[in-house]
Amino acid sequence: MNLTYNIKDKPGFAKTLVFALQQLLAIMAATIAVPSIVGNGMSQTAALFGAGVGTLVYLAFTKFKSPVFLGSSFAFLGSMSAAFAGAASVEIGYAGLVIGALMAGLVYVVIALVIKAVGVKWIDKLMPPVIIGPTVAIIGLSLAGNAVGDLLGTSGAVAAGASTYVCMICGLVTLAVTMVCSVYGKKMVKMIPFIIGILAGYAVALCFTLIGNATQNAALQIIDFSKFSHMTWVPDFTFLKAGKGLKGVTGSYLATLAVAYAPVAFVVFAEHIADHKNLSSIIGQDLLKDPGLANTLLGDGVGSMAGAIFGGCPNTTYGESVGCVAISGNASVITILYTAVLAMVISFFGPFATFLATIPSCVMGGVCIALYGFIAVSGLKMIQSVDLNDNHNLFVVSVILIAGVGGMAVSFGKVTITEVACALILGILTNVLLTRKSGKASK
Repeated sequence: MNLTYNIKDKPGFAKTLVFALQQLLAIMAATIAVPSIVGNGMSQTAALFGAGVGTLVYLAFTKFKSPVFLGSSFAFLGSMSAAFAGAASVEIGYAGLVIGALMAGLVYVVIALVIKAVGVKWIDKLMPPVIIGPTVAIIGLSLAGNAVGDLLGTSGAVAAGASTYVCMICGLVTLAVTMVCSVYGKKMVKMIPFIIGILAGYAVALCFTLIGNATQNAALQIIDFSKFSHMTWVPDFTFLKAGKGLKGVTGSYLATLAVAYAPVAFVVFAEHIADHKNLSSIIGQDLLKDPGLANTLLGDGVGSMAGAIFGGCPNTTYGESVGCVAISGNASVITILYTAVLAMVISFFGPFATFLATIPSCVMGGVCIALYGFIAVSGLKMIQSVDLNDNHNLFVVSVILIAGVGGMAVSFGKVTITEVACALILGILTNVLLTRKSGKASK
C-alpha cells in the first residue's frame, strides 16, 4: 500500500504527538482490559506503563525498524489467573506474575537463538501465503465478536443500564466519521481518522448521558463518570508487591508457573509470526529478514519480561497497532516511540488516564470494527496470488478459516491453544498432508 510516512520518516513533533495519541487510543482499551479481567487489585495504569516499557525494549532489539506496539497479552489470561490461584497470598501471586513472565520470555529467547542459528527460510516453507494469509485474516475475524459486543454495549464497559440501541448509535456514528475522514479527508484529517471518530462518538455519548442524568433515564447514561471517584495518580507497580511475596515462593509453585506460562509462549510465537507477516505486507518490507525474526522475538520476549515487572502483564505485538498503521498510512517508527513514552507519562497523570478509561466501549467498538476488519482484509490480500482452483490450496484455506471463525480452541489444564494457533496448526498439517509427491509445498 502507499504509505504517507515510511519506517524511517520523521513527521514534525506536533504531528507525531497526535499520531502517537491515535496509536494509544487504538491499543489502550485492550491493554487495560487484561488487568481488569484478572482482578486481584492489578493496576490498569501500571499495565499501561509496562506496555510502554515493553515497546521501548522491542524497538531497541529491532533496531527501530518495526513499527508495532506491544500491549497486554490476552493469551496469558489463564496463566495469570493460575499464578494467583496457586499462591498462598496475593503478594506471592504478584511474585508469580513476574516469575511466570520471565519463564515465558526465556522461551522466546531460546526460540530466537535457535532461529538465529538456522535462519528463517524454513518459515517460508512451513507457512507459505496459502497458510499465513488466512491465518492473518483469522486474527481479525476472531475479534469480530468483541468489536460487535463493544458496539452494542454488552461488554460491560459502559454505564450500567445503558440501552443497547443508544450504544449502537454512538458506535455507528464513530464508525461513520472514521470512515468518512479516512476516505474523503485531506492531509492530517485523513491520517487521524480514529481520533476524530472517537471524539465524535464520545460527543454523542456525552449528549445522551447529560440528557439521561437530567431526566433520570439510565438507558441514556452511556458514560460512566464514577471512574473518576477511583482515580489514582501513581501506578501500583507489580514489582512493589512482588518483592514482598518472593520469600513465600515454593518449588511446587514454581512448577505450577512453568506449566502455566512456558507452553503459552509457543502459542503466542505463532501469532507473533502472523502479525509480523501482516505488517510486512502493509509496509512492503519483510520484517522477518530485516531486522529479522530472531530480533523481533527477542524484542517481544524481553519486552514482555520488562512489561510484566512493572504491570504484571506479559506483552505481545498488537493487531490493533498494525491495523492503525494500515488505515492511517503512517509506518513511522518514531510514532511508536512517542506512543510508548506517552503511555508511560499518561499512567502518572490520573485525570487524563481516567478520561481515556471513560471512553465507552460502544465508541471503541465502532473503531474496532474498522481496525479488525483491516487486519482480516490484509490477510485475504495475501492469498490473491494463490490458485484457489487447486483443491490442495482450497482445502488449506478452508480448514484455517472455518477452524478460526468457528472458535476452535483447545485447553490442556491451565494451557489454552487459541483459535488462531489451532487454525494455523491445522493449516500446516493440512498443507503437509496434501503436499504433492514431488515434495514441493503449495506456492
